[in-house]
Amino acid sequence: MEIPSAIDRIIELLDSSKLETVNTSMRIPNALREAATLAVDELGAAASTTALTTAALRATLEALVMQAALEHHYEQHPATRRPSLADLAIAAAELDGHPLAGEPERLRRAAAEIVQRHPHADDDDVLLWAEAQSFASA
Repeated sequence: MEIPSAIDRIIELLDSSKLETVNTSMRIPNALREAATLAVDELGAAASTTALTTAALRATLEALVMQAALEHHYEQHPATRRPSLADLAIAAAELDGHPLAGEPERLRRAAAEIVQRHPHADDDDVLLWAEAQSFASA
């Protein structure tokens, strides 16, 4: 199956209004199962561990579909400029309403600094670094 077809089919299945369920058996680490049970029982994270697991699986599939679609786009259009780590951090800050969202240059500096120490840093790392820098200079 081609990637665009797989993406379309996954989206179709995720958007389905069918409520029928299927009994499945999954082997998961006991500690993860216990953590899920505590999250449901003590923190009210979901109505049940099944609901929590289903929500987590759905969120993971949605993220995978978005990433696959984006990667496919870049493969089809190699001249397209990918957003930099700084661009991603700025976008994340704006989406989250982060206090540093209005300081893109500070975020650009933080992105440049953090990749020197942590080459695999992500946008959350940049925001955390920039926030720590702002507290240190206050």
